[in-house]
Amino acid sequence: MIWIVLICLVFICQTGIILILEFRRPSKAVAWMFISYCIPFLGFVLYYFVARNYRIRRTIRKKGTIIFREVRHRLWRQSHVIRKAQDMGNPHFQTEERLFGLLSHLTENPITACNNVKVLTDGKVTFAAMLRALEQAEHHIHIQFYIFRDDMIGKEFTDVLIRKAQAGVKVRMLCDGLGSYHLKYTFVRRLKAAGIEFHFFLPPFTSFIQREVNYRNHRKILVIDGEVGFMGGLNIGDDYLGYDPKLGYWRDTHLETRGDIVYFLQTVFLEDWEFASGQRITDPIYFPKHQCEGNERALIVSSGPDRNWDAIQELCFSAIAVAKQRICITTPYFIPDAGIYTALKTAAVSGVQVDIIIPKISDSQVVHYASLSYMQELMRAGVRIHQYEKGFVHAKVMVIDDLLASVGTANMDMRSFYSNFELVAVLVEPSTIERLMEDFERDLGHSRLLNYEQFIKRSRVQKTMETLSRMLSPLL
Repeated sequence: MIWIVLICLVFICQTGIILILEFRRPSKAVAWMFISYCIPFLGFVLYYFVARNYRIRRTIRKKGTIIFREVRHRLWRQSHVIRKAQDMGNPHFQTEERLFGLLSHLTENPITACNNVKVLTDGKVTFAAMLRALEQAEHHIHIQFYIFRDDMIGKEFTDVLIRKAQAGVKVRMLCDGLGSYHLKYTFVRRLKAAGIEFHFFLPPFTSFIQREVNYRNHRKILVIDGEVGFMGGLNIGDDYLGYDPKLGYWRDTHLETRGDIVYFLQTVFLEDWEFASGQRITDPIYFPKHQCEGNERALIVSSGPDRNWDAIQELCFSAIAVAKQRICITTPYFIPDAGIYTALKTAAVSGVQVDIIIPKISDSQVVHYASLSYMQELMRAGVRIHQYEKGFVHAKVMVIDDLLASVGTANMDMRSFYSNFELVAVLVEPSTIERLMEDFERDLGHSRLLNYEQFIKRSRVQKTMETLSRMLSPLL
């Protein structure tokens, strides 16, 4: 009898601690309580090591702005900063003062005017553009990926990086410790032997001991000579070329950028580099002055658990809220928080056409079921859900009317909003928005529209899997 009482007390204590620590995010509290009940004691141990609130570490929180503060005034003087909604180069923005105010204060980075942005639609085109740019590097290469594989395309990138390093180009390479855990010591040693500086961002063992394993760096950045930058959804690996037999064709969106926007891709990389290596780099040579590369307005938004604001979540919510005609979202993982979920339903009920493309075949069954758990209520509100059938869609794109678009690394899920280090570009150039809409319409042609009447008849087994996956979804 006394053992039963003790066990009950332990459960009560576990539940109380989780509720107290996670009171700001009830969905996360429910997920951890579910785990602690399913695997008593061990579940709470996992919570202790995995669920630590990153923001309580003052030194980590501060590091996110250190680099920017040191170069801020110089970059603002060098950049063509947009300070009024009327100067956004998009007539639809002239009446959106409130949204402009949000974008102007959402991040340390300004909205800049002199940019040239090229949309890249899949791995073949993106990797070819990256390799061409790498071949032209003369001073430095800064490369950062969540996943970097030592396979066919990975070796092609590695060979170029090594050759450039041996030719005197400074090469710094950063990979996420968990996303690229499969990289062998021999691979890293070969890079370092060629003169490449390499670091893992939060290596698995270290991050587990420091209770930071849940916070991954999901950014993909390539900056060459401080003049050309790449960012978007693609990692480096053969599967991103469509060679995965299960997933097939890999549909993704990446950006090639030139102009002021590259300054702020560079600062994001250098902030992450300082955290991983301890090296603070602020030399002006990494931010070279340039001629105005184009007239596109663009903004780089970075977010992560080290920041006081959930910037990308705020961006998505605000953009959805101002939509008047159409919202188009492409995402491989759809696990929205309550705010985004309500905003999408409200938009649809208000008469805004809402189209969301998700994969039919996913690389994670748990995430797939969790995503499907949100669909019934969304479809009831009028949201149109499309399942991509040509292969696997991994693009992270949102287009709001003819007003703005976002492209980056962040999925429409709670992990990207609250736990990962992410990066998106906000674009307002009408021609770029039109190009992204062309891709979206093409993807719709390779997708199947979910039928509400058929969907509600899915099996009890699937509904159960969806329910269980949704309970865990805040942690996925």
